Amino acid sequence: MASDTDAPSRVQVWLDQGVADAIPGLRLAIQNRFQSARDLVLVSEVNLLPGGEEIKNDPQYVEQVLRSMDRDQIDRRNYIVAIGGGAFLDAIGFAATLAHRGIRLIRIPTTTLAQADSGIGVKNAVNAFGKKNWKGTFSVPWAVVNDSKLLQAQPDREFLSGFSEAVKVNLLKSASGFRELVRSAQRIAQREMRPALAAIKQSVILHMDHITKGGDPFESLEARPLDFGHWSAHKLEALTGFELRHGEAVAIGVALDTVYSSLVLGFSQEITHQVLTTLSELRLPIYHPMLNASKLFDGLEEFRQHLGGRLTLTMLRDLAVPYEVHEIDRKQMLVAIERLKIVYASNDSHSMSAPWVRSATPRPPLGVCDEGLRTS
Repeated sequence: MASDTDAPSRVQVWLDQGVADAIPGLRLAIQNRFQSARDLVLVSEVNLLPGGEEIKNDPQYVEQVLRSMDRDQIDRRNYIVAIGGGAFLDAIGFAATLAHRGIRLIRIPTTTLAQADSGIGVKNAVNAFGKKNWKGTFSVPWAVVNDSKLLQAQPDREFLSGFSEAVKVNLLKSASGFRELVRSAQRIAQREMRPALAAIKQSVILHMDHITKGGDPFESLEARPLDFGHWSAHKLEALTGFELRHGEAVAIGVALDTVYSSLVLGFSQEITHQVLTTLSELRLPIYHPMLNASKLFDGLEEFRQHLGGRLTLTMLRDLAVPYEVHEIDRKQMLVAIERLKIVYASNDSHSMSAPWVRSATPRPPLGVCDEGLRTS
C-alpha cells in the first residue's frame, strides 16, 4: 500500500458512533492495530460520527470529514476507512469522492443491510431538500471487507431489516435464491447465522454480477433495475421522518410493487403470497399508514428526476424476470395499497389465499421486456 516514494500511506479511520457504543474497545483496538503496521500510518485518532440518517441529513458532518482530510493532508495515495452502517458509508464515501476528486475508500460495513447491498455498490450520497440521496457520486471503493462478527452487535431490528434487500435482489435475479429465502426465513429471524450468512453471500454475488457484468452500475440508462420497490420506499422514509429504517421501507416497497405486478402484469399469485409471507416471517413490515398519504405518489416524480428522462420502474413479470414500465396505473396501485392494509390488519399473512390478487388486467407481450433486464 505504500506510495511511489515508499513513505507510509496515511490513513484516516471514521467509525459509526453506534458501532463504537455497541462494541466497547473497538476504537482503541483499531488504533493499537496500526501501531504495528509498517507501511501504514494512522494520522489521527479514530474519528467518531453518528450513523443512520442523521449523518446524511445534516451537511455539517460531510463538511467535518472534508476539513479533517485537509487538516491531515490526505491525498489520492492515502486511504479513508469507513466502518459503519449503510448510511454512514454513504456519507463518508461521499466526502471521500469529493476530496481531490477521489480518495481511496475502504468500506467495512457493520450491518446486514450494508453487507448485503449498499456496502458493495458504487454509490455515495447524502440527503438534501427533503429528498433521499439527492446529493451523490459514483465511485468504486478501493476495497470492501465483510466481517460477520460485526453483525453480532446489531439489535434484532437492524439485523433483520437488511434482509429486505436480499429478498429484492433474489426476486429480480435468482429463482433458486428466492426459494431458499422462503425456506430459511424463520431460521434467519431466529438469528441462525448459517442461513443468514448464506443469504448475505448470495446477495453480494448477485450485486457484484450486476456491477461487473453489464448491469449499468453507474445508471447511465433510464432504468434502475436493482431499485425494485424503492420509489415508494424512499418517499416513505421521508414521510415518516426516517422513523422507518431503510430496510423496513424497502420491505414495504417490495411488497407493494409485488402486489402491483400481480394486479397489472400477471405476476404469479402464488409467489406474491410467498413474498409477503417471507417478509412477514423475517419480521419485516409490509404496510405503513403513510402509504395512504397524498404525497406518496410524489415519489414517482422524484424517482424520475433522479435519473432524468422517462419514468422507468422495474416490476416483475415472473420470478427472476424483471419488466420495465414507464407509467403507473394509480387506481391499481391504490388497490395494491388497500390489499396490503387488509393483510396488515389481519396480522396474519398466512391467511391469504392466492385469488386475492387476481386481476383482469391483460398481460403485455413478452417482447416489451428489456433484454438487458432478463436473467437466467
